[in-house]
Amino acid sequence: MKLYEHQKKAVAKLKNGNILVGGVGSGKSLTALYYYFTKVCNGNLDTMKMKNPIDLYIITTARKRDSDDWQNEMLPFGLLEGDRKKNKHHRVNVVIDSWNNISKYTDAKHAFFIFDEQRLVSSGVWSKSMIKISKSNKWILLSATPGDTWMDYCTVFIANGFFKNKSHFTSRHCVYSRFSKFPKVERYIDEEILQRMRARITVVMPVKRKTVRHHITKFCKYNKTLYSLAQRKRWNVYEDHPCKDAGEMCRVLRKIVNESADRTAEVCALIESNDRVIIFYNYNYELELLRKCCKATDRKWTEWNGQVHQLCLDQSAKKWCYLVQYTAGAEAWNCVTTNVVIFYSANYSHKIMEQSAGRIDRINTNFVDLYYYHLMSKSSIDSAIDNAINRKKKFNEKLFVEKM
Repeated sequence: MKLYEHQKKAVAKLKNGNILVGGVGSGKSLTALYYYFTKVCNGNLDTMKMKNPIDLYIITTARKRDSDDWQNEMLPFGLLEGDRKKNKHHRVNVVIDSWNNISKYTDAKHAFFIFDEQRLVSSGVWSKSMIKISKSNKWILLSATPGDTWMDYCTVFIANGFFKNKSHFTSRHCVYSRFSKFPKVERYIDEEILQRMRARITVVMPVKRKTVRHHITKFCKYNKTLYSLAQRKRWNVYEDHPCKDAGEMCRVLRKIVNESADRTAEVCALIESNDRVIIFYNYNYELELLRKCCKATDRKWTEWNGQVHQLCLDQSAKKWCYLVQYTAGAEAWNCVTTNVVIFYSANYSHKIMEQSAGRIDRINTNFVDLYYYHLMSKSSIDSAIDNAINRKKKFNEKLFVEKM
């Protein structure tokens, strides 16, 4: 089994309670398993024996659990998903499950947990379960984008014993806004302490990529008259009533620009000029338009969204489209049989955009040049979303509408 140099260096640095930070496609899963086998269990890959075997739990996304990605990564270590009878050579239990089921494993003891992809923002069930698990087990967390604010690190800081609970963290380091209707952190204090804590638990795994990303913007026309009417009157032109809030206003404006005939024509042109294409979208009406584009270009397609879970067409198919909804499919899968991604519309989150781009940017891809086509208009809302993404910020609907 081959480990790249950046993976070997990461394994040497890793210890219990660390966050392994590596870009999408950098090989975090294999690195985590190598750390578990060789350092946690004192295993020898030449003899395929562990001196101190302990059970393995992998908490990941539902898609990655169901796609056999982790199962394939475990094969070089002689590990199989299942109980000790199935893993009789190593005498360990191996469990792979989704974050939605993490509370089922809070009673586990003396095991090793791999938490795959960051799911620990806020203080919900996932965070509480992870903190409870950390008290009786060894663990590491894998993430391409571990956090934008200090609050994103709160759960991991607590799990490492830096704070007793969330209240302890907020009382020491958070100043809340006095004018917000809900608890909103206005600023953080003593950030140098937080920086030292983060440095103690973070292992960065930089990878020198052979790939070159080419981001190409395709500007598309839209109905300016309808857009102006909706914006000026704050009116839902599709349901003929005033927009009740900023969210509805933005959805209306986005639909006006996203469903333009010019944008769908651009998609058809890109499909026809590329054999294999992955297309990311946000809304259901966009999916309907993309289906029509596939039919118009006589292109086979599969889908991944909240209702339909189809895999990408295999290598035997010369031409195909894969229609992927951001929320459902921005992470935990990869495709090395194409180098073309179309962003039909942008997501509000730069993290989601980066995760989506990473689906084809893998260390084992044979492509060097990767092409990302961004379809957008010169409307105020598309420009504002693009500006937020470029600044690595999340687009704020309320702020945008207030400035209209």
